Amino acid sequence: MAGERVRASDEEREQYANMVRAGMTEGRLTLEEGEERLAQVYAAKYRDELPPLTADLPEGGRRGIYETPEAKEQFARDSRRHLWGHAGFVAVVAAVLTGLWVLSGAHFFWPAIPLFFMVFSLARHARWRAYGGPRFGRGPWGHHHHGHGGQGGPGSWGRGPWGAASDRQQGWGR
Repeated sequence: MAGERVRASDEEREQYANMVRAGMTEGRLTLEEGEERLAQVYAAKYRDELPPLTADLPEGGRRGIYETPEAKEQFARDSRRHLWGHAGFVAVVAAVLTGLWVLSGAHFFWPAIPLFFMVFSLARHARWRAYGGPRFGRGPWGHHHHGHGGQGGPGSWGRGPWGAASDRQQGWGR
């Protein structure tokens, strides 16, 4: 039955409360407005009651939660871990390709070609990390970043309870 409303979870209410708090921290909401909205967030029973509470904030309030110190720290940890994983992968592939080159007895060091592209991709990854990675809006190369998917919330850089349908409605899914 498509017309039935879906109940909001505690996690969803907490994510919207964080968006309201971020709006208050940025000075977009007064203390009174913020407290009123927080009361409405925690009183919400259904998902469709939550988005209107942050609709007048930039990007529906989502940007604010990604600019908190906790979110930035989590991003730094995650991106460092991903960069080290990428570097490890490049090192393993380099060792395998060099071993294959030695076994082949070729005079020309042919692994240099794929290794060039792999090292280039590692350098881009490091540069991407230095620029701060995914942010809503335009990134350092002029295209939109929308995160990695994931479970939502500040640490995952993905979509939260608002889902893909509301992203498209707000112009995020373009």
